[in-house]
Amino acid sequence: MPETIFQGLFDTDLTKVISVRDFMLCLATALILGLVMAFAYMYRTRYTKSFVVTLALLPAVVCVVIMMVNGNVGTGVAVAGAFSLVRFRSVPGTAREICTLFLAMGAGLITGMGYLGFAALFTLVLSLIFMIYNRLDFGAKKNGAVYKTFAITIPEDLDYTEIFDDIFQEYAVSHELIGVKTTNMGSLFRLTYHITLRDAAKEKEMIDKIRCRNGNLEIAVSRQETTITEL
Repeated sequence: MPETIFQGLFDTDLTKVISVRDFMLCLATALILGLVMAFAYMYRTRYTKSFVVTLALLPAVVCVVIMMVNGNVGTGVAVAGAFSLVRFRSVPGTAREICTLFLAMGAGLITGMGYLGFAALFTLVLSLIFMIYNRLDFGAKKNGAVYKTFAITIPEDLDYTEIFDDIFQEYAVSHELIGVKTTNMGSLFRLTYHITLRDAAKEKEMIDKIRCRNGNLEIAVSRQETTITEL
């Protein structure tokens, strides 16, 4: 009886049955590799508890799926891909999060195929490179302070098309009007610009000139972020 507990109902003589010992060894390895990737992701990175827990468990989930299809990668990937449909209503993640999830799935796939040494080597090398890139701020903008987003409010009687162009030409390398929105029952316009400043130290001087032009109405300045659609 104990021997039949871990046998599938549809097993045949042509089906290779995984022993409980091998199953537990692969599962434990996948869990350890998931923890390694989770700790590597947490290094100098903003994160949420739910994402880190998911990252730690994902290699084990993929590992079990691959083992249950007897190492058939095509079937395993198809089954694992179906899991992604659960997130179709969720907010898309950042490029870093998506890349990390793919790395975790890769580690789980290699472990499920039984190549535990390769899985450990893959995880350690990629985790180390991930931490080094974060340490060096690889890919970060060198002059991030000059990339700004301005949200400027103006009265409705002003023509917003070129109202600030002369000021922008004086203080900015480039500028782009990316959005126009009416506020206060249509009596005001809220203009959103992407601006690259010539000199970040002159930002306040530029804002003072804009205030004189828009009647001292609201001006909001924030760091220019790359959106998900721009990745």
